[in-house]
Parts: sequence; C-alpha cells; structure tokens
Amino acid sequence: MGRTFAEKVLARAGGVEDARAGDIVNAEPDVVMSHDNAAAIRKHFEKLGVERVWNPDKIVIPLDHVVPAASEKHAQNHKSIREFVSNQGIRNFYDINTGICHQVLPEKGHVFPGALILGSDSHTTTYGALGAFSAGIGRTEMAAIWATGHLWLRVPETMRINVEGSLPKGVYPKDLILHIIGDLGADGATYMSVEFDGPAIRDMDVSGRMTLCNMAAEMGAKNGVVTPDDRTRAYLSGRVKRQYEEVFSDPDAEVKREVDYDAGDIGPVVAFPHTVDNVKPVEDAVGIPIDEFVLGTCTNGRLDDLHVAASILKGRRVAEGSRMLVFPASMEVYLDALRDGTIATLVEAGAVVMNPGCGPCLGAHEGVLAPGERALSTANRNFKGRMGCKEAEVYLASPATVAASALKGEIADPREVV
Repeated sequence: MGRTFAEKVLARAGGVEDARAGDIVNAEPDVVMSHDNAAAIRKHFEKLGVERVWNPDKIVIPLDHVVPAASEKHAQNHKSIREFVSNQGIRNFYDINTGICHQVLPEKGHVFPGALILGSDSHTTTYGALGAFSAGIGRTEMAAIWATGHLWLRVPETMRINVEGSLPKGVYPKDLILHIIGDLGADGATYMSVEFDGPAIRDMDVSGRMTLCNMAAEMGAKNGVVTPDDRTRAYLSGRVKRQYEEVFSDPDAEVKREVDYDAGDIGPVVAFPHTVDNVKPVEDAVGIPIDEFVLGTCTNGRLDDLHVAASILKGRRVAEGSRMLVFPASMEVYLDALRDGTIATLVEAGAVVMNPGCGPCLGAHEGVLAPGERALSTANRNFKGRMGCKEAEVYLASPATVAASALKGEIADPREVV
C-alpha cells in the first residue's frame, strides 16, 4: 500500500521509516512561525527553565496582527518580542513594515515543498499551496518546540478534493473554497490532510491556491495542500535558497474520503453571519446594505486580488455612505501595486489604503465595526464579534464581489460588472 503526502512528510520529520494515518510521531519541524503572540509564547518558554531556543534559524517571527501598535499593551508586546529575538539570535524577524505572516513566509523563502511548518496561527495551513505540510498549533506547543525542537503529532487521514473544469467568468478561488466549506461543513474535514487536485486547481496560480489552503482551516482540516508543479517552482525560484525534495502521494495511497466538484457549476457565493459554512449563492444576498467593505487580509490581499478589485472600481466610485478599506498582504504586494497604478485606482475610487497587516480581521484595531453595522470582507472568518463588535455582522466573499458591492453600497453580483 502506498503512502499519502502527510504520511511521507511526517515520517521524515519524525525520523521513522514509515508512518501511517493514526500514528503518533515526535516530529522536528523545518520551520516554526509565530507573530504578535510570540510575546505570550515567550512567557511560556521562560517558565520551562530553558535559556536558549533549540534552533534560532528555524524560527520565523513577523509582526502583523496589530501594527503599528494600537495601545500601550500592544506596544509592550512588540518591545518584548524585539528584545527576545535580539537576545536569542533569531534572524528571521520581520517588523511592522513587512506584512502578514502567511504572505511574508512564502515571499521570504521560508516555505518549500516537503517541509513541515508549524505556526501559532490557525491559518498556517496557507503554506500547503507550495507543497508544504503546514499546520496551526497552540502557544504552549510552540513554547515546547522553542525549547526542545520537537512536537508530538498524529498523522492525519487524507481527504482528496478533485475539481474538474474551469471557473466561470466572475467566479474566483474564494468562491470555490466557500462553496466547498458550505457543502462539507465547518467540521467536514476535521483533523484531515486535504489534498486539492484536478484541472481547475492545476490551472490556478499560486495566489488562488493559497486562498484554498488558507481556508482549509475553516472546515477543520489539519492541513491543506496542492501538489507542486511548474507554477510552484516558478514562484519559489529566486526565493528559496535551500535544497528541497517535492513530496507526492502515491497513486495507491489510502484516502479516507474523495469528493468531486465541477468548477463550471460554481457561482459567486457569500458566507452569511455568523459561521463560515453558512454559504449561500450571491443571488440570495443581493441588496443587503453594507457599511464597510474590506479587501485584503491573508486570504485575499495578494496582488491579483487587488487587480481584480481595481479592474471593477476603475473610473467608478465607492457608494456614498459606505467605506472601503484595502489591506495589501505585504509590503512587497503594496509596492508592486503602487508601481503598476493599482493603488492609485483604488484611492481614486474612494478606498482607504492601509498599511500591510491583519487590520480589522481580528477586531483589535483599524476598521472595527459599530453595533448594527455590516461588513463585506475578503477575510476568512465571520464569527460573532470577529471584527470587534458582537452586535455587528460580517459577510465573506471574493474580491470581485466586494468591489462590485462597494459600488452600490449593498451586496451585488460581480458578474454584472466583471
């Protein structure tokens, strides 16, 4: 019997010849990531009585969640992290002028096929778009890795999602993954390794694949992954400075569940409050008034996402009485969008372009909602209180749907303007 991608990566990381779904391995990750929560992790680490981290070169810490600091508490956390990385010799530190962790790690060459990457953020699953096994873990678990270099992991069973055909005009990877989550449910892939495959996936650029893997967490997956191909290698060229070995599932590997979709059957969708799997066709949402439109975050803040929105907003204006906030996923994206005129187009349309960062997604600062307000966002979560107010509502959609809706001040079908 062949082995799955997850079984192969975790066997290698655990230093064993073979590992099968359900086995426990004591794995050494290739890369570990934490962000602003590194301040809290530092406290757990120091309680362990270990003076030095196990390998400072394998630790990556970008500041992204509340940047610049929005309060004295946040400023103190950032100060603590800066002191810690300096004292520990952690060179892979990215301060507030770099961007969101899930964009920064791939851009800076920390993500590569076959890697085991663990991060103290649930959307660490993003890196599977480049053929890595990447998963979110807790803060105390991260502290343990800093101290020992290892973590026990159960090898997950595998779900394979095959997507045939091509996405229709006006439909994007965000629509596809929301459709899948709405179909399978928020617990439909709990602790599974989700492999995205099929012609529609292979035709997708790395940015779209990152959207899929990012949101694999929203159906409970331990990790999401897309098999490496020429698009993967082209993205990694010039970024990754080390040797790596691509890992593929064997054709006869045991798969727990296989699900098939036809991309041609997918239309624009919207996730209604207050769960990500509360997904409905955009037709059911048309006309719902929106106060704040959010374009960006780690899910849809890449250059092609900004391009999609700018193509819709060019020569037009955001509806009076509404506001639109744009958060490029990284400074690299921001600069590229400045150079090609995308930022100018968005600003001329009435959008407010913010510094790269998580912004309103976690509800700590920048774009927090007021009671009774509604947001339409390209983010990955719409839980009650997610954008800082329990009496507000958050809807999720693609960059095209957000931009098309911003023109009307209410949810609109992007196919009308794309």
